[in-house]
This record gives sequence, structure tokens and C-alpha cells, in this order.
Amino acid sequence: MKVKTGLHRLTCKILYESLSMEMIVRLARIVIPGYDIHRQSGIPENIPITAQTAAEQVVKDIIVAGRYLQLIELLIKIDTSGYMGREYPLLYMRDLIKTILAEGYSYDSVTGLFMENAQNQISSNWGRLVPGDEFQLALLRLDIVQNSELVRRHEKKAVEAAYGDLRTIVSQAVLPRMGRLWFWEGDGCLAAFVFGKKERSAVLAGMEILHNLFFYNRLSNTLGSPLRVRLAVHGGPVKFAEDSVELKKNETIREITEIESQYGKPDALIVSSNVFISVDRVIQDRFSAEQHKDSYKFRQYSIEVEQ
Repeated sequence: MKVKTGLHRLTCKILYESLSMEMIVRLARIVIPGYDIHRQSGIPENIPITAQTAAEQVVKDIIVAGRYLQLIELLIKIDTSGYMGREYPLLYMRDLIKTILAEGYSYDSVTGLFMENAQNQISSNWGRLVPGDEFQLALLRLDIVQNSELVRRHEKKAVEAAYGDLRTIVSQAVLPRMGRLWFWEGDGCLAAFVFGKKERSAVLAGMEILHNLFFYNRLSNTLGSPLRVRLAVHGGPVKFAEDSVELKKNETIREITEIESQYGKPDALIVSSNVFISVDRVIQDRFSAEQHKDSYKFRQYSIEVEQ
């Protein structure tokens, strides 16, 4: 997030008018472990540092580190719930939050995190993740069945148009649920969810893709043969990276790739057990009985047409 001068000054003012120098530094160490105010400011340890000086240095360093939103989320938590059993009412917090929202961000009350408003901007890091950040994510992977065969049998322009339609279907299922498309490859993509009820969002996005593709193949597909996909949802820790090659080194991403490619079925969505337990019962009832394959447990959903 790019922090404008007015927002920078307001954040400093909140800190030094509401908290002691010691408390300001303590919060800085939560956001940046090992933070040393004397080293950062160049002020010797035998010289006292005022709360205002500490606030200005801390906010500056946190912005440089790309952790500004983490600081604000921490301040919101302290303002509402206190810290270590003590209340810390913070001044001007309403003005601060209002300003951040006006900058094009939304606040997710479920996770207590800010994210960019998708109506204003869409980026792979939700406007907040920094390379190296690790979050618990729900992932949705899609693979186009017999991609090479489709490319071989149909004209390039027709295939590109159909794949463009598929991208639209996927985007319309993922983005409104606060998900992000991390990368599209020739035969598929990976979407990530971190906010709100992320497991539910990933599963519903997968189901919506299947439903819309079902109707697309019957009403709008001009290829002459159906577009078929395999879908999988899995969850776990992921360390964010801007480079897709580096991102794919995450164990959770390797696992969902294996689940989809080894156990996925055409025109079906499989959901691993670590995600399925977090999904509403009304959704669970639409899935098959649990299957065990190697080290994975999962359930499957597909569209059944009555004859």
C-alpha cells in the first residue's frame, strides 16, 4: 500500500498521543520482530527518546518494510480488545479507518485484515501481501481436460475464444468471493482465497464454475466439442512470492497439483478433507462419500442430469 503524507502523519499522531514510547516500540516489535529503535533512529541508548520521535521513526520503518496495514490491524485490535489485559483507547481511529477505506481498501471483520477493494484494483497480493509472508490459504486449481487434443482439432481463433470464455467464467466465480487468480497456464489456473470464510468461498467458486460451464457447453460453446475441466480445492500454509516459479515451490501448491492431476475426474470438483470440514453442512450434503487415495482424503462433487 502506498501511504500518503496525510495518512502517515495521522498514524504518527495516534501513536504518540495515545501510547508511551515503550508501548510504541513494543508494537513495532510485534510487526517487525527484533526491531531496535536506537539502531533505526541513530540515537544512543543513553539518550531518552520521546513518544513522538519513536512514533515517527516506527511508522517510517514499517512503511518501508511494507507492513503498514499490519500495524493498523494491530492498532484496531488493541483499540477494541486491549493488550495484555489492559485497555488502550486510541485517539482518531475512526478517522484513520475512514481514510484507509477511502484509499480503495476494504476491511474483513472475519479475519481482521484489510484488502484492496476489487472494484478499484485487483492484484495478486490483495494489495497487502509481502514476499515471504505466510498465510493459511484455500486454493482452487483448474485443469482443462485434453487441452492438447482441443488445440490440435480446432482452429486457433476458435480455441482462443473458448478459452477466453472460460477465463471469464472462472474470474466471475473467484473475484466476487475475494479470491485472486495467481497464474494461468496453457491448460489451467490456480486461484487463492485468504479472507472471510475462505474454504467455503473456494468450494462455492469451484461449484459455480462447473455449473456455468455446464450451461456454456450446451448454449454458447461454438467449438463443436465440450470444454471439460478437472477442479480441486485444498488448503494449507503458503508463503507468498511474486514469482510464479518460486510460488510453486510451496508444499501446499504441490499437493493441490498432485490431487487434481492424480485423482481429479473430468467435469468434477474434488475437495480435500482439511477444507471440507470447514464447509457448511448444506454444501457437504451435495458431495460423495469420502474417498481415501494414498495419503489424501477427499470428496467429489459433479452435476448429475436426470434421464
